[in-house]
Amino acid sequence: MEYQNDRIVMYLHGGSGNHGCEAIVNSTCRMIEEIPKLLVTNSEREDRHYSVEPLCDILQERKIAEHFFAHVWYYAWRKVFRDPESFMRYRFKEVLGKNLAPLYLSVGGDMYCYEISKKEAVTANSAFNRAGAKTVLWGCSLEPELLQDPEIVEDMRRYALITPRESITTQALAAAGVTENVKQFPDPAFALQPEETKLPFGFSVGNTIGINISPMIVRHETKSGITIENYRKLIDFILETTDCHIALIPHVMWKYNDDRLTINELYDGYQGNDRVVKFEDMSCGKIKYIISKCRAFIGARTHATIAAYSSSVPTLVVGYSVKARGIAKDLFGTEEHYVLPVQKLSEPGELIGAFSWMMEREDEIRKGLKERMPGYCAEAAKAGDEIRRLWKELHGQNTES
Repeated sequence: MEYQNDRIVMYLHGGSGNHGCEAIVNSTCRMIEEIPKLLVTNSEREDRHYSVEPLCDILQERKIAEHFFAHVWYYAWRKVFRDPESFMRYRFKEVLGKNLAPLYLSVGGDMYCYEISKKEAVTANSAFNRAGAKTVLWGCSLEPELLQDPEIVEDMRRYALITPRESITTQALAAAGVTENVKQFPDPAFALQPEETKLPFGFSVGNTIGINISPMIVRHETKSGITIENYRKLIDFILETTDCHIALIPHVMWKYNDDRLTINELYDGYQGNDRVVKFEDMSCGKIKYIISKCRAFIGARTHATIAAYSSSVPTLVVGYSVKARGIAKDLFGTEEHYVLPVQKLSEPGELIGAFSWMMEREDEIRKGLKERMPGYCAEAAKAGDEIRRLWKELHGQNTES
């Protein structure tokens, strides 16, 4: 079959201001470098600003909320005809109809983890399949409870390929009877290449503790203020009992979910301390380079911790979801001690305790990561072979060679 839009379309991408999203797209593009690609994005400006633009074509998706009359028309249409896909046909008009592509990759790995984005993912998958295309759920995580919903299970079966990034999701899919289209690979960002950047005064290579905190984990705390209090206690502990420096590293810069808000709240207590440095915004590759030069890392954002793991930096995750638990379980055989659930924080010294446990085993953890990471990162890159296989099948090419 001939396609007017003969490219892989990557969709449900929120923009590179979330450097985890950027890392997924960057790594994916490099995995399948020879195949034409189009990124349909929620923020063309962000994607042209960071590292994505040279790697693929970029198209701004249509935003119905910004067009009053279109919004009213499609809302009425959806209500009268019970057609939830109508919004998706508006949003992705440039890659549907005569512009239909053969293959669509949903690159928002945790879209199913949140109620609003879950509905978007289901409806978009249905719309592309109904139009006659194949879809891939790429580098995903799914809460096991979600797969008790028959609608979600049906949606999973529509995908030509699902690539869970950790075993908890794979096991949950299997328990729901979804196995034939499932192949597990590490998150694509494990294959991200670091990009060298200048390190500022106050950063001590090999003796700096990298710290990432996000508004997202603060929103998941069950005791008000406990997360910031734990981070402050930890920084005080490190400064008072070690000669380590501290690097505060943001990873998401979206205005409604900006790590710099919580980073600045922490930094306010340490301005003028030459052992504490705060980083500003930069691309995912540069952030990974900075994290790779740390002695250890405490992170809230999944892809900040992936940057640390893949650089063999001992890492403690302050997490809230299946993403953090599943990745740690696959790497270490257990999530215990490697993931501190923010929902369970109740005392101000708990982060110190978890950090101390890790640093007592620092050499052992680093050695284990150095042994594991070359193969693990190579396995992440192999996910590209599955896309090539699908691409060749859709173009009638022999996939056995």
